[in-house]
Amino acid sequence: MKQKRVAKIERITNETKIKLELNLDGSGKTEIKTGIGFLDHMLNLWAFHGLFDLKIKCSGDLEIDAHHTTEDIAIVLGSALAKAVGEKKGISRYGHAYVPMDEALIRAALDLSGRSEFVFSGEFSQQTIGQLDTQMITHFFRSLAMSSGMTLHMVILYGINDHHKCEGLFKALGRALRVAVELDPRRTEVVSTKGTL
Repeated sequence: MKQKRVAKIERITNETKIKLELNLDGSGKTEIKTGIGFLDHMLNLWAFHGLFDLKIKCSGDLEIDAHHTTEDIAIVLGSALAKAVGEKKGISRYGHAYVPMDEALIRAALDLSGRSEFVFSGEFSQQTIGQLDTQMITHFFRSLAMSSGMTLHMVILYGINDHHKCEGLFKALGRALRVAVELDPRRTEVVSTKGTL
């Protein structure tokens, strides 16, 4: 019987209260309430294109700004990803995706190596999109990579509209991660000559 790859995490600090549930073998169903409309939209896209079921309920100090909420959600989501993928036996490990979003083109490539790294190339022209500072977009991805043990490279190859760039980034990550966590029927162990990840 196939083991369920699901993680439930609750994290409470003086800045945020987060309940999160992630199912890697879902169908893209979501129930997301972060308090930040644009972040909800991006996480919905991520889950839909990754075929992950995702539930998030967050209460954060948005009266200050969106920083703590965005960062802490990324930390909890990364922790849930690491927990759900488990020992990584049989997964493909690597994933990449190119996503065109109208005039923008995005590339994401990742390795579920257990070694946290984040590399980003690209620029935004707006300071905010909705209630979210655009500098928090890359901070979200960095925090996700660090907490999940993922090596993540993301590039905005070109584009004009910042909303399109952000959509492309979240969609590309979802699609690349879907490939990386897929179970390879030809493998029973981890994809590493070391024998461990």
